[in-house]
Amino acid sequence: MATPMMWALTILAVIVLIVVDFLITRRPHEVSMREALGWSAFYIALPLAFGGWIWATFGSSIGVQYLTGYLVEKSLSVDNLFVFMLLLSAFAVPAALQQRVLLLGIVGALVLRGVFIAVGAAVLANLSWAFLLFGAILLATAVKILRDQIKGDDHAIEVSELRSVKLIRRFMPVTDDYRGPALSVREGGKRMLTPLAVVVVAIFAADVVFAVDSVPAVYGITSDPYLVFATNAFALLGLRALYFVLQTALSKLVHLGYGLATILAFIGVKLVLHWAHGIWAGVPEIPTVASLGVIIAVLVIVTFTSLHATRNDDEGKATEHAATGDASGTPAVEAADGEKSDQDRDESSATRPGAH
Repeated sequence: MATPMMWALTILAVIVLIVVDFLITRRPHEVSMREALGWSAFYIALPLAFGGWIWATFGSSIGVQYLTGYLVEKSLSVDNLFVFMLLLSAFAVPAALQQRVLLLGIVGALVLRGVFIAVGAAVLANLSWAFLLFGAILLATAVKILRDQIKGDDHAIEVSELRSVKLIRRFMPVTDDYRGPALSVREGGKRMLTPLAVVVVAIFAADVVFAVDSVPAVYGITSDPYLVFATNAFALLGLRALYFVLQTALSKLVHLGYGLATILAFIGVKLVLHWAHGIWAGVPEIPTVASLGVIIAVLVIVTFTSLHATRNDDEGKATEHAATGDASGTPAVEAADGEKSDQDRDESSATRPGAH
């Protein structure tokens, strides 16, 4: 579909956006909600506008493929944010440095997915059974996510047990504390890595796993490498800002795992049916429009069920908090503060000039 000029312009646009992000994070600072919301809105409007151009230029069929692929990749990227959050917490990354770590992780993910997309395109073009392989990968991933969700696995991360961390510390010494945005420093005539470099490598390692899941998933929507690259790039570029917007909300999406497992399993079945259709034309295929409808429905359902489940938890906490108050419903702390205020007023009036 895409011409060499479209490829060149798209890659150039991605590079420009990454450079702008690096300029933004050049000075470490804590990200305000206003800043995060502004950039998140930009990185949602940009791919949607691009999708409108794709639709108008290449027709509704290609437009639906792009929008469906983007929605799948964006959904998977939200799940990736859970892992990023755990890594940033496990490494105790200072708030001012978190967006630099996220940006480096996003750049690594873009490079890795570019490689996977190129390899996937070559494999699919020459090996028809690759659709079956990709389908099996997605089905296996769906089963794993579902198993972890049922078990209530909180994906806790033990930093010392990470293979990437063990490998780095085997070859390079690491400082005990962060040194701003520096990845390495020289101390005592010896080059040492900072914890920032270690957490970046850990995120790079996670990026490899993410690429194994996400690239086959979007190839289940479209076989066009350009659309696969564009949907991955747009989904990843907005992660830095989206992280800070969803930082508190992510913990409320308790059923997201069920939704992602359902979506991956659905796309896995779609790939298997596509492979089977190539062998026998009587095997039905799932239209992309139907895929879009299923994905939207699943995301809406798990969002509402998650919010409902966490709302009940919040109500329980509020009831428990209210139970600590007095019989009239006034919290004990407020009552104590009120008594203290009355006492202070009495003492103050007793010490005023002319008081008896």
